Amino acid sequence: MRSDKLVPGLILVGIGVIFLLDNYNVINFHWGNLWHLWPVFLIMAGVNLVLANKKTAWASAIKIGVVILGFGVLIFGHFENPWFSPFNRHWHFNDRGWNHDNDDDDDDDNDSSTDTAKHSITKVNGSSTYAESFKPGTVEARLEVNGGGTEYILKDTTSQLFEASTKESFNRFTYNHSMDGTTPVVELRMKDKKGNIQWDSDNTNSATMKLSAKPVWNINIKAGATKVDFDLSQFRVRNLNVNGGAGSFEVKMGMPVSATRVEVATGVSEVDIKVPEGAAVQIKTSTGLSSDSFPGFTDKGNSTYETPNFATAANKMYIVMKGGLSDFKVSRY
Repeated sequence: MRSDKLVPGLILVGIGVIFLLDNYNVINFHWGNLWHLWPVFLIMAGVNLVLANKKTAWASAIKIGVVILGFGVLIFGHFENPWFSPFNRHWHFNDRGWNHDNDDDDDDDNDSSTDTAKHSITKVNGSSTYAESFKPGTVEARLEVNGGGTEYILKDTTSQLFEASTKESFNRFTYNHSMDGTTPVVELRMKDKKGNIQWDSDNTNSATMKLSAKPVWNINIKAGATKVDFDLSQFRVRNLNVNGGAGSFEVKMGMPVSATRVEVATGVSEVDIKVPEGAAVQIKTSTGLSSDSFPGFTDKGNSTYETPNFATAANKMYIVMKGGLSDFKVSRY
């Protein structure tokens, strides 16, 4: 194994193991540790840089030891601030201030429905459904997704402009619809600035979304510790921007419009993008200590990779990938 890939590889393995064990309830991972202990990853990267030119066994042992020690602190540490940590368990905020939740659910879900006159929204017992009708003549739309500590899924179409069903455990999802000129903007975010805010780490938040296949979409994702699973093969996408921290991002793109742009900027994440076999695609990377894999692409130099048909194609896809300690993959299907 190349020594410069040792620490990034171990970090990605460690994050994957944490997600897997936490999903199957083998461990109860305190996600607030990522918020408070993120400098651990700087220490790991720093040790890797300091010992980058050392090929000895003791250098590799130190690198491995630092990664194991760092993940031990992340997994078994309990460093959340019980008053201010956005990942803390069983705390609520209302007009009387911060209150501890004694697992009495009588007051947790008084807001059983919200803003139903303006949008189609239903909220019941920690789950919600949202819908925005499609207006005839809509040619372009924008989706804004904000918030970490959750799973976002988008795979299906709908006759509406937008639909979503959510499961809420950490805090409450909020939905907003607005217009940017003639472009409708739908936004799903994690933090409610009005009413009660619940921080609860017992279960995982999730949001399953559907979009209309009629307009051209611009999609912006800003997320922290997050899993994103988007199948966009049925949609026309002009812009996809992903800004994430520690997480897993799986995206399946469709054929490009005249110029489809995909920009990914992550910290410590696994990013897997799939593009159609016949699509003309260019990849540019600036990935620091990250690893990357682009089978079927030609290395053009200067961290640029292209499909064989890129120069002559009318419609093209441009992918820009930036990251610290991430695993970037682009494959063709």
